[in-house]
Amino acid sequence: MPQRLHLVFGGELIDPAKNAFRNVDDIDIIGMFPDYASAYDAWKAAAQKTVDNAHMRYYIAHIHRLRDEEIEVSATEELG
Repeated sequence: MPQRLHLVFGGELIDPAKNAFRNVDDIDIIGMFPDYASAYDAWKAAAQKTVDNAHMRYYIAHIHRLRDEEIEVSATEELG
């Protein structure tokens, strides 16, 4: 069974209606998780801690979707 890695991260947004961070250096990296369920639990805990700040957002990135070992490599990846 392949791993399905998920990254949980967040930070303060410039505008709550957009997905642009106010300061990329201040992004809060919660961690990498082996499945969606554990990533969701971590996301929920982090989001609940900042519920009073409308500019704070946390996300789950599906890292496993960035690279699928079953798909042939792209031309740019072959460049090294």
